[in-house]
Amino acid sequence: MTRPTLLIALCLLLMPLPAMARLAGPLQVGQPSQARDLAQIRSSQVLRVLVNQSRNSSGAVQGQDIGVEYHRLRAFEQYLNARARDGHEITLKIIPKAKDQLLGALLRGEGDLMAPGELLDVKPSHAVSPSDPVVDRVPLLLVGVKGERRFTRFDQLSGRTVTLSAGSAAGESIDLINQKLALRKMPPIKVEWVDPSLAVEDVLEMVQAGIFHLTIVEKPIAERWATLMPKLRFDRQVLISEPAAMRWFVRRDAAMLHASIDGFLASYKAPSNQDKAFKQVYRGLYRVHNPLAKSDRQKLEKLRPVLQKHARQQGLDWLNLAALAFKESTLNPQAKGYGGATGLLQITPSAAQRVGVNNIKNVDNNVQAAAKYLALIRRKFFASPKLNERERMAFVLAAYNMGPERVQAMRAEAKRRGLNPNQWFFQVERIAMEQVGMNAVSYVNSVNKYYLAFDRERDSLEPAAGRMALRK
Repeated sequence: MTRPTLLIALCLLLMPLPAMARLAGPLQVGQPSQARDLAQIRSSQVLRVLVNQSRNSSGAVQGQDIGVEYHRLRAFEQYLNARARDGHEITLKIIPKAKDQLLGALLRGEGDLMAPGELLDVKPSHAVSPSDPVVDRVPLLLVGVKGERRFTRFDQLSGRTVTLSAGSAAGESIDLINQKLALRKMPPIKVEWVDPSLAVEDVLEMVQAGIFHLTIVEKPIAERWATLMPKLRFDRQVLISEPAAMRWFVRRDAAMLHASIDGFLASYKAPSNQDKAFKQVYRGLYRVHNPLAKSDRQKLEKLRPVLQKHARQQGLDWLNLAALAFKESTLNPQAKGYGGATGLLQITPSAAQRVGVNNIKNVDNNVQAAAKYLALIRRKFFASPKLNERERMAFVLAAYNMGPERVQAMRAEAKRRGLNPNQWFFQVERIAMEQVGMNAVSYVNSVNKYYLAFDRERDSLEPAAGRMALRK
């Protein structure tokens, strides 16, 4: 073996393993079922569409289609119905799933058409057929925040951390870049895969806030959300990968459906005002702040003992209380809100009295009342072992904001529609978006982001003695 060949082989052995996303759920494929082609779809009058559950890709708010794929899908529905010979119109059944669950669901026959709304690399070995490009030549953009360092070459990212949402197409691109860095004996780019409760738009929001520093996103998605997040910065000179096409996917044995999709895409043009409702609904909502800025960190340190004490007594994670306090009052014990909501956690006198606490202007009582009320909601309404802890807390927060009975009614409606009633993020929240708008959804999302920001820094926020006490 020659010396250069030996060097390359050694570098490949030392290369970092491929970055793996933190999965949002099972990826099992199982045995493919028989595909339904266009004739069976017309006979049933239902086209089942698997969509990425991201709010960017799919979602409706109080009757307005917001997801970018929804516009194309509605137009495709009209295209099919205009060509119906028997007069039987097809209706779309939208099935939202995490991006990394879409392929398995298509192969299992849970849907007829898969519309990811993002780049998705489907290997040729799968029994899946890609459509013609929905959007062609889509590059991946390195996204940061204005005021921080700019980058012009991928090797400048060596040793830095890039934050990605689950299923991001950038994962494979970073693996390839890291191979090149390894050959140059440079540290790899580190990948932080975020919690499954965060979609691509949530990561962008947290980059704008300074919680994360860098992410990589498809250009159309990044530019769409930049209209709402003006502090985002694009480092367009950094070549992450060659541009690729966004596509829809069907099973290979659904040839007529595939032909209809390609016929539709050949003539489809997105309406010039398709983002009008998107901007109207979301403007002003995606504005979380960095809860770990120096002054806020100092406030949290002063409040930590009382938050930890009452969280421990009620079996809560104290950082959940901290995140809620940051959302409700930006850690201001003197804050006053609507309807008598008072103090650090904006608890109302009636809610405090319900758990036997008075004088909620006192910080200790305010935290005690809120912690006891949250624990009451959790115990009475959301104690099911079918809920994981992030989803359980999301339901508790939604109930703290809207009332538990209303949230339970939303879960029942979600179940009726085939959504997962045990998942708030991207599932039951869709019912909330339709029924009450984005405020309640934004409330839960914001608290969740503050919690995740605190949780990343847990070790520095909990002195060693405090961590020992919390474990007891």
